Amino acid sequence: MAVSDHVDLNAFIEGVKKRNPGQPEFAQAVTEVAVDIYDFIADKEPYHKYQILRRIAEPDRVISFRVCWEDDGGNIRVQRGWRVQNNNSIGPYKGGIRFHPSVTESVLKFLAFEQTFKNALTGLPMGGGKGGANFNPKGKSANEVMRFCQSFMNELYRHIGADVDVPAGDIGVGGREIGYMFGQYKRLTNEFTGVLTGKGLEFGGSLIRTEATGYGAVYFLHEMLKHQGKDLVGLNAVISGSGNVATHAAEKINQLGGKVLTLSDSEGYIYDPDGITQDKVNFIKELKNVKRGRISEYVKEFKGAQFHGGGARPWSVPCDVALPCATQNELNEEEAKTLVKNGVIAVSEGANMPTTLEGTHVFKAAKVIFAPGKAANAGGVAVSGLEMSQNSARISWKEEELQRMLLDIMQGIHSRCLEYGSTAGGGYVDYVKGANIAGFKKVADAMLAYGVV
Repeated sequence: MAVSDHVDLNAFIEGVKKRNPGQPEFAQAVTEVAVDIYDFIADKEPYHKYQILRRIAEPDRVISFRVCWEDDGGNIRVQRGWRVQNNNSIGPYKGGIRFHPSVTESVLKFLAFEQTFKNALTGLPMGGGKGGANFNPKGKSANEVMRFCQSFMNELYRHIGADVDVPAGDIGVGGREIGYMFGQYKRLTNEFTGVLTGKGLEFGGSLIRTEATGYGAVYFLHEMLKHQGKDLVGLNAVISGSGNVATHAAEKINQLGGKVLTLSDSEGYIYDPDGITQDKVNFIKELKNVKRGRISEYVKEFKGAQFHGGGARPWSVPCDVALPCATQNELNEEEAKTLVKNGVIAVSEGANMPTTLEGTHVFKAAKVIFAPGKAANAGGVAVSGLEMSQNSARISWKEEELQRMLLDIMQGIHSRCLEYGSTAGGGYVDYVKGANIAGFKKVADAMLAYGVV
């Protein structure tokens, strides 16, 4: 018997909340997917009989562990680490490691759940996982970060492998941290395998991995605009964040003829009416990645710019396109209404679930073309998947090949979203629905093939 009406959907969501108390981010992610999936599976009895959605919303395993390390003052510090392995129906678990004080089991479960569908959308054989720790690398010395990463890997290595689970970087985990963790994995196992992605080029990394998420979000934005008969030339873009995703999104917007007005960090945002050109993007990259400075320092270098502090976010700045590239739930209902009022025509999520459910509803109601993170920011994990392939074959592809493959993957994701997200008459495209259904169907059909496992 199908279970597709609204009451049953509510009962399913309430069940998720009951089984996962105190985990609002995870419940939000499951709700967002379930709303679209329930209509799709209404007349598809096998998905009900085998409880596919219920099983996807229950991680294969959640591993929690203590991480002890010593700071430069000789003090023993204790953090908590996790690895959430959500679903490996179409390939090894794949998903980043996040080091940030905000990391909780709920956040990582939501990210692993989202990652399952995102990875399916790429067309590459990767399951969904995510991990991290409530460790803050900001203000720590390189030696402190190294000691923490080594201690973290002392437990994590038991649960990962090139054909089991292949972590990558995420917030707080860049090339430096990946290098420390990979070195420790190699020391512990005496193996040189592609067990982590985002590695340095000297030891198995892939070209364009750093750029891939930001570039991919803009490629997807460009595909959405192209489907509407538009392009980025002359459009004003508001971007949040100032890490790899945000700066490379800005870089690609500039390359495609748009004008970037904002970037941000946790202290506030900069607004540059003259545009954040490539030279200015390069300044921010050095400021954040090398000097580990704050975005407010931008206005000292470029006098025409303004800094809005107090944790302010850039969504009040009038723009044509918006790219939230910082963190989850950074764009709420009121901010979405402000963007709509100011004339935004498209939103492409460079971060994971940066728009609240209420904000998403505002964009959809206003017929703003809206790309969810599981589709728009899949470029990073796509190139991570290509890094896995290169490691397995002991080869390295050239940058031109990787750029072509990244664009091809993002165009493929766009096509899959169109297949399930197009409305009658070929008008507005519901990219959220399209991404959810396309990702779900691939994972669900693999699960059906395996039986009850």
